[in-house]
Amino acid sequence: MDDTTAGSLRGASAATRLIVAASVGNALEFYEILVYGYFAVIMSKVFFPAADDTVSILVTFGTFGISFLARPVGAILLGAYGDRRGRKAALTLSILLMTIGTGLMTLMPSYDSIGLAAPILVIAARLLQGFSVGGEFASSTAFLVEHRPDRAGYFASWQWSSQGFAALIATGFGVLLTTTMPAATLLNFGWRIPFAVGLLIGPVGYYIRNRMAETPEFLDAGAARAPLRELFVAQWDRLVLTVGAVAASTSSQYLIVYIVTYATRELALPQSAGFIAGVLAAALQTAAVPLVGLWVDRIGQVRIMVGAALLFALTSYPAFALLNAHASLAVLILMACWLGLMKSLFSGALPSLMAKIFPVSTRVSGMSLSYNISVPIFGGFAPFFAQSLIDVTGSKLAPSFYMIATALVSLAAVLVLRRRLRL
Repeated sequence: MDDTTAGSLRGASAATRLIVAASVGNALEFYEILVYGYFAVIMSKVFFPAADDTVSILVTFGTFGISFLARPVGAILLGAYGDRRGRKAALTLSILLMTIGTGLMTLMPSYDSIGLAAPILVIAARLLQGFSVGGEFASSTAFLVEHRPDRAGYFASWQWSSQGFAALIATGFGVLLTTTMPAATLLNFGWRIPFAVGLLIGPVGYYIRNRMAETPEFLDAGAARAPLRELFVAQWDRLVLTVGAVAASTSSQYLIVYIVTYATRELALPQSAGFIAGVLAAALQTAAVPLVGLWVDRIGQVRIMVGAALLFALTSYPAFALLNAHASLAVLILMACWLGLMKSLFSGALPSLMAKIFPVSTRVSGMSLSYNISVPIFGGFAPFFAQSLIDVTGSKLAPSFYMIATALVSLAAVLVLRRRLRL
């Protein structure tokens, strides 16, 4: 029997249990994605060595993006599973699959040990992780919103606060390991430590989720018969517009991930500098997003998201220009934290908006697909696109063009959603 019943989730302790149950898996899955991205320079040497360092890093970022291609598949299968069998069932399955993928990455032999099999196995592990993430965000968001619809903005905002906390831990490991370990030790086994820590979290998250109750709204509505058919036939326009709404959130997140590599390769700063900037940006996001959620419950999602999208579009180029003109740890921190603040404003309002767009019968499927179509397109390959734009144009300011473009896409999508659905 569930330890926490659906009708008892009121009060501070119950709210904490609800947030932890929904957020621990989201944090774990995001943590594993970020660890790979933040340690991209090391991953390129361990699994994808090449005579040309640029080729090596591009292949590594390409593999980072490939894992996101499994996310729409996971969104389709796990999303429909969540609408048919319940949010709790989808949450426990997704964290189990992620834990398996994390175990594979922790124990993965290097290229020097098993040759070409190493990068192939890395891709397989990353695809499994991507598949599991496909159903995580939507299931956990629906779980939070449907338990506490009276404070949907605040509770749903913990999705991105938990991602900020995951980034904080991942970048914290980056600072610790790059400042205390010799490069040879990092390449030998040090890079495995962050993955091993993530592996320890999985069973705890599974246990917590397994003891929570199903959401009242799902129990009242009952299992959906054909959520995907209803979504594609009657709600396809909501799906397409929500894909666009997610663009600025995911592109900004993975450009912050790319900052670690950008600082090292393009600005000739120490690798630890990128991690320090990332730590502070993640800490800012962790603290700011719940405050944005409280604001959302007062004034709604759209006004906050429109303002954040405009700020992204207007300030991205000046931020990169300032950083390149004054390449230092202080300016790098300032730039990363500015992106993190804009990300917090936009993303703090996004989950509850997405839950509002789709009805209960298609909520997990709709959010899963829109999120996991948008993230591979605009987010997963963001580091790859950013590095490619620099190499093609010769301009170190080129990543800002990508941020501006995705911000304008999201701005247009949110404005159309507001008009069509009267949000």
